[in-house]
Amino acid sequence: MKIAVGLSGGVDSTMAAYLLKKQGHEVIGVTMSLWDGSIPIPNRGQGGCFGPGETHELQETEEIAKRLGIPYEVIPLAEQYKKNVLDYFRAEYKAGRTPNPCVECNRKMKFGFLIDAANELFDFDMFATGHYARISESGRLLRRALDPTKDQTYFLSRLSPAQLSRVTFPLGELTKQEVKKLASESGFEDLAQKPESQDFIESDDYSVLFDKKDIRPGDFVDINGNVLGKHNGIIYYTIGQRKGLGIGGLKEPLFVIRLDPHKNQVVLGTKNELFAKSLKAHSINRLLLGDTENEGIALAKIRHGKNLVPAKFHIQDDNLYVTFDEPQMAVTPGQIVALYRNDAVLASAIIDQSFTEDFQ
Repeated sequence: MKIAVGLSGGVDSTMAAYLLKKQGHEVIGVTMSLWDGSIPIPNRGQGGCFGPGETHELQETEEIAKRLGIPYEVIPLAEQYKKNVLDYFRAEYKAGRTPNPCVECNRKMKFGFLIDAANELFDFDMFATGHYARISESGRLLRRALDPTKDQTYFLSRLSPAQLSRVTFPLGELTKQEVKKLASESGFEDLAQKPESQDFIESDDYSVLFDKKDIRPGDFVDINGNVLGKHNGIIYYTIGQRKGLGIGGLKEPLFVIRLDPHKNQVVLGTKNELFAKSLKAHSINRLLLGDTENEGIALAKIRHGKNLVPAKFHIQDDNLYVTFDEPQMAVTPGQIVALYRNDAVLASAIIDQSFTEDFQ
């Protein structure tokens, strides 16, 4: 079988390609080139998907392909990335929501434009990446990785069944330690020791992506609208944030509990005011969930790294409503809610808002 592998220069994608070649497949490495120098991000030598360090990373990835003994193509997708990831990222923050650029990059770029562009260069049967996930039934079942600490199905939960039908994840049955051991034993010990980077851009400051006119100072307020201080611009804040508020001298620590882009206000409250019992979400992506299954029980995940929690769900007017068995902290508009049944992804949707009460 002829398989295109998305290479990033890291140990995971390299070992995915290595395993597929060892299994006798014809493997071709492909990498997206996203950086065009149009945004002033300083080169600080820290890893990231988008930034001036890409030139060096592409050179390293080409060398890895040579060591693997596979053909390699770099596919320029900077314009598509700006329109489909950066523009989305900016629009969400300006609307008072917290985006998930990694999820959108997977949906639109890695498993969209990259596959389409590679198809124009050469024919292949399947596309593979180094993600920790499992897949079966021709994409209908997107299953959690064997290693729960590295499972990446949350980031893949927005992929359609059609996208998943051409995808394979060679690392899904392995733990991270097994992958590193394999790398060391197969001549890639340097990659086994290489630090991981999952940063979105090569900067700690996302404000470089925004026009100055989009960053307007405003008021910190409490839930009753009383002014507590001044903020630097709503793009700097997200639900649940405690650090960097610059407000002290109060009996209880304050957290960001809501962003109001219309009033340009950041609403602060106590930890108790961060908890929600339910949420509403839109843009439902059905995977294991059938077209006629509109209610049930599931395990829900509202952010990467968060444990799966029991919940009830129902779908009405193309919206997904989820009620948790126990209140959850910092349910964040703009983030993804993914529903699971056993180890398979049922569906996912984009969170609109949260509520303190159950849905009836």
